[in-house]
Amino acid sequence: FEPRYRQMLDDCLLDNKNFGLVMNDPFEPSNHWDGPRTHGCEAEILEHDTKGSNHFISIVGRRRFTVENVTPPALPPFDHPEMAILMNDDGLYPDLQTLLEHIPDEVTHQKLYITGDVRFEEESTPTTPAHQTMLKEVLNGVLNRIGAVLRIDEQILDTWVAERVEHVIDEDPNSVFTVAALVLNGLESKQQILACADAEEALAELMHQLSASYEEE
Repeated sequence: FEPRYRQMLDDCLLDNKNFGLVMNDPFEPSNHWDGPRTHGCEAEILEHDTKGSNHFISIVGRRRFTVENVTPPALPPFDHPEMAILMNDDGLYPDLQTLLEHIPDEVTHQKLYITGDVRFEEESTPTTPAHQTMLKEVLNGVLNRIGAVLRIDEQILDTWVAERVEHVIDEDPNSVFTVAALVLNGLESKQQILACADAEEALAELMHQLSASYEEE
């Protein structure tokens, strides 16, 4: 982990807080780092372990959010001229204390990672039976196609698909986002779903993207 990620992880674990997963936006820099996109997903840390200098974490997605204000990190990237004095010939990152001491006096915080204000997008309308049926058909079709490619025994595949579909899809308003995460490949495709105003719009976007991908095949 880079020092900024280690600091963020420590903050989350010590204060029992979640963090945000957001795609980067190179066209909106924040203190010379790529800034965040407008829409992201809250991530909760379920498990954390360390082996030497390596960190292993297990996370789960929670609420969607819209970024309303960005606070730049206290320092620029390590390839910025301002940071050259801190870099060793062996390419190892400086320790956290060294970095904190290098923060300019005019910076009012010590966070090495991007922070900001977000608005959580709460879904309150349950997924209708009709929409549940559509989502089940989508997930059923994708999982069966994967099973066919892997040549999984038909009886085993049918049982696994049925269990998976029932586990993932119910009246939970976020069912469409869970399905999208499972069946869409590209990050940009998932980002478009994440940016939808509500679950109904997200379902329409999901069906559009799947239709387009099937036409390409």
